[in-house]
Amino acid sequence: MPTPIVQFGTSRFLQAHADLFISEALEAGNAIGKITIVQTTGSAERAGRLNALAAPQGFPVIIRGLADGVEIDRRQQVTSVARALSTASDWQDVQRIVAEEAEILISNTGDTGYDVESGKPDTAIPPSFPGKLLLLLHARFVAGGRPLTVLPCELIARNGDRLKEVILRLQAERIGDADFEKWLSSSAVVWGNTLVDRIVSEPLEPAGAIAEPYALWAIESQPGLSVPCTHPSIHLVDDLTPYEKLKLHILNLGHTVLADIWLKTERPRDETVKDMLRDADVAATLMDIYATEVIPGFAAKGLGREAADYVALTLDRFRNPFLEHRLADIANHHAEKIVRRIADFRAWSPDVAMPRLAAIAGNR
Repeated sequence: MPTPIVQFGTSRFLQAHADLFISEALEAGNAIGKITIVQTTGSAERAGRLNALAAPQGFPVIIRGLADGVEIDRRQQVTSVARALSTASDWQDVQRIVAEEAEILISNTGDTGYDVESGKPDTAIPPSFPGKLLLLLHARFVAGGRPLTVLPCELIARNGDRLKEVILRLQAERIGDADFEKWLSSSAVVWGNTLVDRIVSEPLEPAGAIAEPYALWAIESQPGLSVPCTHPSIHLVDDLTPYEKLKLHILNLGHTVLADIWLKTERPRDETVKDMLRDADVAATLMDIYATEVIPGFAAKGLGREAADYVALTLDRFRNPFLEHRLADIANHHAEKIVRRIADFRAWSPDVAMPRLAAIAGNR
């Protein structure tokens, strides 16, 4: 059976996010078809997942956490994956599927996923994901160049625009085909900007994951863009900016506020977010910052109601009884996080008084 969706990456995040959404949509008749998963790294550690990902019975995803204050603990089977291949051993099959079957490409290749090896690779299959994607897109172009939507899910601002820039640069350096460049830049290839959000706390072996109830896949709409399915967690939006700001300046900002308190006071070294919020003083401090500084900052931009709703969601996520989110991990790179999450928020909404956040940001 042809697979109109090709997914680059075998991460537990994608298993509990896109793969689960498409599986649920298929059951309701609301998806365009099944997925071919492609492992791009050649990692021996992840190679064992491939058979399990494409098993006929599917793989499990366990949803655990709080939703509207109610504890959720349920298990689902994900059956949206038809094939699981590796670029290391199945390159010709991957080329054919991308050239002939694919309608949508999805990727989640980690923080360094857009990094490219210097110079032209001396192997037939480039080591980097962009290098591989360039050759796969060229194979599709040579095969007739049917329209295609690319939906990257890496946590990079304007990820579709960024990936397009990388591919166009590589095309000029490695192929140099003016007609191919024109196709990559035309309406035949839609490079979607997306924002994904779900905490996927643990992998299951040999495949599967444990995730929180909350999930979001925001996709910025544009002419010609296709989506793999309709699903309550998938939102086609005119502008990703409000979603980016809500996540960065409520969820991420809250983590940094808690980390700042944890670093400046005598607290347990292995303390988690949920444990810290059992301290009434800490919880009151965070709530006061949200109520008197953060929500008013969003309200000044016309997003007050959205911010209040997102604060409530965030507190459920912070208090997830199944999640062990340690402050020691959140406190890594604290100074840089203060700039992006707190100082930038104050600069974005400068007319709102934010004394507590200003004290944390200092001169940043």
